[in-house]
Amino acid sequence: MSKEDIKVIAYYLPQFHPTDENDNWWGKGFTEWTNVGRAKPLFKGHYQPRIPADLGYYDLRLPIVREQQVELAKEAGIYGFCYWHYWFGNGKQLLNTIFDDVLTSGKPDFPFCLGWANDSWYAKEWNSNGVNNGDKLLIEQVYLGLEDYKKHFDYVLKAFNDPRYIRINNKPLFIIYNTKDLPADFMKCWNKWAIENGLKDGICFIGRFKDEQKGDDVIKKGYSFVTHETITNYYTKHSREWRAFFRLKSLFYKRPTFTYNYKDAYPYFLDRDEDKNEHTIPCIIPNWDHSPRSGRKTHIIHNSTPKYFKQHVEQVLQVVLKKKPENQFIFLKSWNEWAEGNYMEPDLKFGKGYISALKEALKDEF
Repeated sequence: MSKEDIKVIAYYLPQFHPTDENDNWWGKGFTEWTNVGRAKPLFKGHYQPRIPADLGYYDLRLPIVREQQVELAKEAGIYGFCYWHYWFGNGKQLLNTIFDDVLTSGKPDFPFCLGWANDSWYAKEWNSNGVNNGDKLLIEQVYLGLEDYKKHFDYVLKAFNDPRYIRINNKPLFIIYNTKDLPADFMKCWNKWAIENGLKDGICFIGRFKDEQKGDDVIKKGYSFVTHETITNYYTKHSREWRAFFRLKSLFYKRPTFTYNYKDAYPYFLDRDEDKNEHTIPCIIPNWDHSPRSGRKTHIIHNSTPKYFKQHVEQVLQVVLKKKPENQFIFLKSWNEWAEGNYMEPDLKFGKGYISALKEALKDEF
């Protein structure tokens, strides 16, 4: 079995720089580093705070930082970045300045694609103190019809035409995060305009599914591929009796209810029924701890290590290698979601451990 055709695409958060909106919502100079720096351990042995090593508390407005990120990603064997893209309707975007600079400057010279995080933002997701303030709406995701679809398409077309843009079967890859709410005519319009603008094969839409959804149900809506994130599968796939045990265990150890060990959880990140399908792109997850954002109302995957991450990657590789070479893609969640405890970048505890683990898994023979 050869791994030469496998392409790992890492989700990339274009935050870590001040914005007017975050200044207004959370105070002058707020970035994700604010949450990361304030994080505290919630129980004995809880790995917080997480402190960046090689790159420090960087500012993504600095081009040299983005170049350094790419060098680390290449070292890990990552093929490209998927920049999260936030278009809320009527031309309103957030966190787009970093990607805009990547696009206009031509640097870093590294493959990329876009993932549209088409969800509304609420205060509970961005609270700097880690306290859930409820569902206070910060900015709403809206769909305003053809004129707005076209305005959005024209913005993204510039990226599609960039030679660095990642393609599958000659189609630019574009992820839809929330497939449930996307209007039925959106993809038809975009494919029509893509063909009219020289993208003769159209767009490779990839739909994310979760919870009660099934990949086949999303494919039927017109997506070329699907992908999913399964962080909570370990909990949800156990019986109610076991869930009650988890709750009692959390009370005994004074931990948040949804706290479990990575070595127990990672086999459930892979859904063999779904991920074996040619149209499904699996996702690998190095670590997860949302407590910097949400405090005790959180999910924590405890005791993640590069060793266990490598085992998780090897498990996924065995599934992906059975697919056609042109379909051998893997998403990595994530490159730099520090406030979710979900990142590959070096920290003070593990250094480049996760980078080395992925590199080794992609090179080792089974």
